[in-house]
Amino acid sequence: MKSVEQHVSDLLALVAVPEATELDLLRAHGTVLAEPVVSEVSLPGFDNSSMDGYAVHSADLEHASPTSPVRLSVVADIPAGDPSPSAIRPGLCARIMTGAPMPTGADAVVPVEWTDGGSVEVLVERPATPGGFVRRSGEDVEAGARVLSAGTLIGAGEMGVLAAVGRRTVPAVPRPRVVVLSTGEELVEPGRPLGPGQIYESNSYMIAAAAKEAGAEVHRHGFVGDDPVSVRDALEGLLLRADIVVTTGGVSMGAYDVVKEVLSRQGTVEFTSVAMQPGKPQGHGTIGPDGTPIITLPGNPVSAFVSFQMFVRPVLRKLRGLDPAPLPAVRARLSTAVTSPKGRRSYLRAVLAPAAPGAEAAHTVAPAVRQGSHQLSALADANGLLVVPEEVTELPAGAIAEVLTLPGH
Repeated sequence: MKSVEQHVSDLLALVAVPEATELDLLRAHGTVLAEPVVSEVSLPGFDNSSMDGYAVHSADLEHASPTSPVRLSVVADIPAGDPSPSAIRPGLCARIMTGAPMPTGADAVVPVEWTDGGSVEVLVERPATPGGFVRRSGEDVEAGARVLSAGTLIGAGEMGVLAAVGRRTVPAVPRPRVVVLSTGEELVEPGRPLGPGQIYESNSYMIAAAAKEAGAEVHRHGFVGDDPVSVRDALEGLLLRADIVVTTGGVSMGAYDVVKEVLSRQGTVEFTSVAMQPGKPQGHGTIGPDGTPIITLPGNPVSAFVSFQMFVRPVLRKLRGLDPAPLPAVRARLSTAVTSPKGRRSYLRAVLAPAAPGAEAAHTVAPAVRQGSHQLSALADANGLLVVPEEVTELPAGAIAEVLTLPGH
């Protein structure tokens, strides 16, 4: 059997980072910058007030106090966005709003809370510090400064920076387009009546959601039955909208493992066994005239989920221009003993919890009671995958083990 690491390596070799394209700002959310972004403007672009109050000469208020307030004449109102230049001589002040440009001559702002709020004359009860409550031009970003580096993942904060420096588009690696397809004659769309021997189809929903969490644009085709012609036609019809196809089901050794039957004829898809549990049967290759990558996952729901996290997720990260790193791992103390078959690495659904103060491990981990590859319910509670190495058949309660933390937890 192939090792987990070798299978990851083989899958990563299927894909290359796509060329960057110029994306509109909203479409760029969740993508990766292909080039550094340099600001053409300073932030702020001009000296402005950080408070609603009065623009003043600080020297006028040197002796101001509650018992001896200083009276100033208000000679102007300056709202935010005011384009007209203004100037303040000593002994005078201007009422100013947050974000409004500072008038020439004024070197500080007095918050309205320090005054009686007058509109013709104002009494100021505290001294002002030069530069107080003034945002200086360029104190955040100087024109010509780099604000984001190539390889940055564009989240909400990065979107704010890009808009603030005036960028309408950015060169970025577009999200990979993933098509998800499940197979099985026994499957029924949720919401419809079940017949004898039928089950509701859940894999395509689960894998589509996992692909979205991994940053992809996803088309869920749903499922097809076990007819080879139907599977072939469905796959061929999906290629135009796919950068990568992910299927579940039909890759084992059964008489009706239709994905394996159809794709084996094409000569570019390899089916193999990986030394892991769950998720032993795997397949990968390319299909169609453009050599679209395809990853075939097993049909048991937990096997499909674990396989996605171990194999598809790193591939999607590479397609996004990110480091194809595995799931982050922590060390945790086992609450109960676990067993594992020799020669296969087990990934057991588990719940991570913070350890008690002073404990040796940073976390404790409780394996789920139901670990069958068809037993999906424990996934909703699991926030980690407990790893039992290939050469280990048993870990006792209290042992320190590696746990992969699942996305979203």
